[in-house]
Amino acid sequence: MESNHSESRGLTPVKIVVAGGFGVGKTTFVGAISEIEPIKSEALITQASVGIDELHPGGKKTETTVAMDFGRISLKHDLVLYLFGTPGQQRFHFMWNELARGAIGAVVLVDTRNIEASFPAIDFFEARETPFIVAINTFYGRALHTVDEVREALQVDEGVPVILCDARERSEVRRALEEVVTHALDRALTNA
Repeated sequence: MESNHSESRGLTPVKIVVAGGFGVGKTTFVGAISEIEPIKSEALITQASVGIDELHPGGKKTETTVAMDFGRISLKHDLVLYLFGTPGQQRFHFMWNELARGAIGAVVLVDTRNIEASFPAIDFFEARETPFIVAINTFYGRALHTVDEVREALQVDEGVPVILCDARERSEVRRALEEVVTHALDRALTNA
């Protein structure tokens, strides 16, 4: 009888979803931490996005995720996170249900230059009672607003961790992932 490779090594696989608005940095977040070559499903931005999925002024994004991003990271010797990045464009949100199935938690990545784009992801995880954290992508290491200002603007409960995170920096992405795993475990123990 064949055994699952991860089970034979005593690994615990965990699914985490990375969600947020269009152009917030989800693909970058997954790519910054993945120990495997991330799987991306990007396509060129087309005319279908004009007037719907606009970046902040001066944005130079030419591709967009149309299905998902996938990466993997071993947090500890026995814990492996499988990361599923959602597409940010509204017309691809139908994918979120499948991507979130079986996830223990989520990271909602936020760009404070377009904060209203964060509401669909927050609403999605709140409605499903999926533990999530808010990670404010600091873009170039600068925070335009404080954590408290963003928490108030998003109207998220005090029990939801809100942190600063540069999605390009491996150590900051790792800290965000550790935070969501801890938050999910705390919620599971509280509800047990």
